Amino acid sequence: MKFLFAVWIGLATPVAGAGERTILVLGDSLSAAYGISLEQGWVALLAERLAPRGWGVVNASISGETSAGGVHRLPDLLDRYRPAIVILQLGGNDGLRGLSPAALESNLERMIASAREAGAKVLLLGIELPPNLGEPYRERIRAVYRELAQRYGLPFHPFFLEEIALKPGMMQPDGIHPTAAAQPAMLEAVWPLLEPLLGD
Repeated sequence: MKFLFAVWIGLATPVAGAGERTILVLGDSLSAAYGISLEQGWVALLAERLAPRGWGVVNASISGETSAGGVHRLPDLLDRYRPAIVILQLGGNDGLRGLSPAALESNLERMIASAREAGAKVLLLGIELPPNLGEPYRERIRAVYRELAQRYGLPFHPFFLEEIALKPGMMQPDGIHPTAAAQPAMLEAVWPLLEPLLGD
């Protein structure tokens, strides 16, 4: 998996060069195409859509990634690719592990600040946790994303799997990861928030 990830990063490097027309996606398994081919994932579909418009997409998502891992990796990614837009899709693994909502907020806030200091616009994607984790905890996690989006004036989707999570054939047997059939719908959930940031 690590080898495939490295190859994908290489293929995703924008032909036009890093910087003004590069989008960096920093996510977990939901953006790393877990259980399906990388070419079927919503990030690859985004790259296909944007290629004719001169945009490159770098998928720096890793299955199992946490917000702490994102904080650690983001500075190098910003320096390497100098993206105009950063899509942050992290926090699901924090929640599944029962980690502190305060730590999640701090980590996301650090990544938002780092991206903006590097001159990038930020799009924030939230997460909805399974019911077995308890409603008080789930609401605290939801609130982290809402409050950060409001605080920093970010485009924000509370749960970009909302339209597919309960539909037959859209989720893998684990009930967490979307199927290949769900990926176009995931892209369409993100697209209305992303397109205004392109400024084309």
